[in-house]
Amino acid sequence: MDIIRSKNFTGKKAWDGLDIATIEGASVRLHWTDQPYIWHINDGSEVFVVIDGCVKMYYKENNAVKNTILYEGDIFYANTGIEHVAHPKGVARILVIEKADSI
Repeated sequence: MDIIRSKNFTGKKAWDGLDIATIEGASVRLHWTDQPYIWHINDGSEVFVVIDGCVKMYYKENNAVKNTILYEGDIFYANTGIEHVAHPKGVARILVIEKADSI
């Protein structure tokens, strides 16, 4: 058993992660960041939960770039094949659940 105080987790660089668990082929990881990620497509579905901070999530739908603001407690679900990129507004802590070894 572990208790993780997510608001105390700080990385040394953007998108540093704390591996929490691997459950039936899915990784559960807490990330700390203050910088955007890269545009990417996961090899499976992804659940992206903003634990602390605020994130502007860009995603492509029908060849158009769209975006939404995610606040603490908000969840972004990306089906397989959805291209997306997260841009934190300041420091953010994010719980990501996705296929193990996905980018």
